[in-house]
Amino acid sequence: MKIKLFLILFISIASVSSCLNTTPSINQLWFYTYNSDTSLDKNTLTPANFLELRADKTFTADLGKFQSGRWNMKDQQLFLNAENGEIDILLVNELKSKEMQVQVGRASAANFDGQPLPKIEQDPFSQKNNLWRKPAVAKESEVQLRKRLRNHCGFWVAYFTWALDNELGTVDVRSTPTPIKIYGNGFTIKPFNDLPVTWKQYFCDSADCAQANDILSEIVRSRTIAWAHTDNKYKMFISAFQQMEQFLLSPKP
Repeated sequence: MKIKLFLILFISIASVSSCLNTTPSINQLWFYTYNSDTSLDKNTLTPANFLELRADKTFTADLGKFQSGRWNMKDQQLFLNAENGEIDILLVNELKSKEMQVQVGRASAANFDGQPLPKIEQDPFSQKNNLWRKPAVAKESEVQLRKRLRNHCGFWVAYFTWALDNELGTVDVRSTPTPIKIYGNGFTIKPFNDLPVTWKQYFCDSADCAQANDILSEIVRSRTIAWAHTDNKYKMFISAFQQMEQFLLSPKP
């Protein structure tokens, strides 16, 4: 009887100790929310900025520019080793189950909220779904511009698929640098003068950016998008952007 009671007590203490020593996982998709620093001039981040840390030590991030590579953690320092050879070191001030505060650039108290990691084969934040964020180093042909735009629409397909798979109540569609203005029941193409500065910077010059905008505007004007008969907004937008991908393959005959 004493042995049995001892075993129960030992297991209970071990369980409590295990719970107390549990460290929140940093392997999440982190979105920037706000800056706790009172010096707002130090903040260069917006809700469009994210950091995706996977358990296999790979990462993608947009903390001012899109990067991908491998990460590792030592003490409170998060090392982001980008594929282009750049290394960013972020100091993790605080880590909770769904909240993280880090020092990013001049922002000394950047707060992030954690979200479920997307399925790796349909990850909107993967390198393959963010080629559109890579700035052009030379003028692009119409074929190249269409490829960039198609990749951007593919990002939206993956983004809404991620929201659908995780049954998210709402998702942010305003912060991402995009020429597409998304409403609750559809979308339209923004006028050139209303395009985000970040989006314009992806192109070699304003002429290429304007041409890309004209391509999208022409598709919306001349093609018919068959909106899915569903009450689920995510399914509706997945279908619509899949059609946009097809329309971008070639000009209308």
